[in-house]
Amino acid sequence: MPITLAIDTSAGTSVAVLRGGELLAELNNDYNMKHAEGIGDAISQVIAAAEIKPSQIKTVVVGRGPAPFTGLRIGIAAAIMFSEGVGARLFGVVSLDAVAREALINREIASQVSEEKPLLVTADARRSEVYWALYSGISKSGAPICVEGPAVIKPVALEELLAGRGLQPIRSEAPVRAAQLAKVLDAQLVDGQATDDVTALYLRAPDAVPSPGKKVSG
Repeated sequence: MPITLAIDTSAGTSVAVLRGGELLAELNNDYNMKHAEGIGDAISQVIAAAEIKPSQIKTVVVGRGPAPFTGLRIGIAAAIMFSEGVGARLFGVVSLDAVAREALINREIASQVSEEKPLLVTADARRSEVYWALYSGISKSGAPICVEGPAVIKPVALEELLAGRGLQPIRSEAPVRAAQLAKVLDAQLVDGQATDDVTALYLRAPDAVPSPGKKVSG
């Protein structure tokens, strides 16, 4: 069965190895700093724990965010380099989709979701803002169906938007888990919705900007 490596650094660091959808090993660190220092070790540890060789990995999937600039790009860069190194196929998945899937495979939660009560997935975007997306359910293969987002907004503005539409969403705010990211990809492959786009979803300009430089007097 094909072996998949899943990586997400949209908040903390989550790395997993799965064989044919079966989780072999997963490492989760919810600390949202020092991604660069930990990503290499995390990948090595899950591969060792799964008792496989890197060359056995045929698919790599990485979370595209949304997330702040620095942490997200480290996970994407690691996924690109690893996939190129072992000749694996590379795919991108919206990180919030993994959170949505974990919620929607719970029958109790899924049964409550409706047009008036979509699933609302949110994540900390810093700067007193949140990332958000709305989901209407999951496909037969288990892929979350996103009806709006992802986007970034102030929490108060989000509540006003929802109230203005008469929506009373089922809410989910949970860490992104790489294993769920891989399972979203599996479902999207079945549905013909998988993408090799690994472009980072920052949704806003990075905090660091080039200096305008010194003015030169005439």
